[in-house]
Amino acid sequence: MGRVTERRRVVRIRNGGAGVRPDTLVAEEPLEIRLNGKPLAITMRTPGDDFALAVGFLVSEGVLAASADVQAVTYCEGATEDGSNTYNVVNVQLAAGVTVPDITLERNVYTTSSCGLCGKASLDAVRTATRFPGIAADPVRVPAEVLSAMPDRLRAAQKVFDRTGGLHAAGLFTAQGELLDLREDVGRHNAVDKIVGRAFQAGRLPLTGAVLLVSGRASFELVQKAVMAGIPLLAAVSAPSSLAVDLALESGMTLVGFLRGPDMNIYAGEERITL
Repeated sequence: MGRVTERRRVVRIRNGGAGVRPDTLVAEEPLEIRLNGKPLAITMRTPGDDFALAVGFLVSEGVLAASADVQAVTYCEGATEDGSNTYNVVNVQLAAGVTVPDITLERNVYTTSSCGLCGKASLDAVRTATRFPGIAADPVRVPAEVLSAMPDRLRAAQKVFDRTGGLHAAGLFTAQGELLDLREDVGRHNAVDKIVGRAFQAGRLPLTGAVLLVSGRASFELVQKAVMAGIPLLAAVSAPSSLAVDLALESGMTLVGFLRGPDMNIYAGEERITL
């Protein structure tokens, strides 16, 4: 199975001098997600939590809502010409009677470690497909000082980042600032899918009252995934996109950007942040 990190030779120049040494890099490998045996998507990810990534992705696509929707999640043997298992192909078999929504299964989606869906059509699809539409009514309140402490807690828990410096992170917190789960990946959207997938596997969806914190920016895709998981508050250490703000406003979600120390920008749902 693929490792989370790999070692590579590097020539390092410091203070005008050069030397050769091994360097630790984050691993990046493709993962093909199949639904009922049919190829659905390929994403570039850091190996690990692949089953959670697959079901989390399907939650964001509106296919899954509860663990009872899934019969089995397995790696696909025989994915190569010699029949070996690469551990890079995962099949999600739906339980009997579970209807597959119209998510254009034949599109053969390819997502890199940084891209995602975009556009008004996707926004409309999220609004109509989410299984957990109660975000706007979620009464959670988070003190600003509690939210401000979350990035440092997230960073302190990033074990692989300490060794590689090349990973994004997503952290799930309570409104009191307790870190419930953290996942790292080369792609922000993969890290979020792993968070959502693990909650799905534990039967904890929707994630009412939870706070999702992501390293980097808040794209439309990340807001979309939070909406589909029923998360009422998404915070990012960098900027949101305009479409991310639009979706947060339409969904009743709280969206915070530039969360750095005591400073932050609240782009939607400011009533949930208390001073």
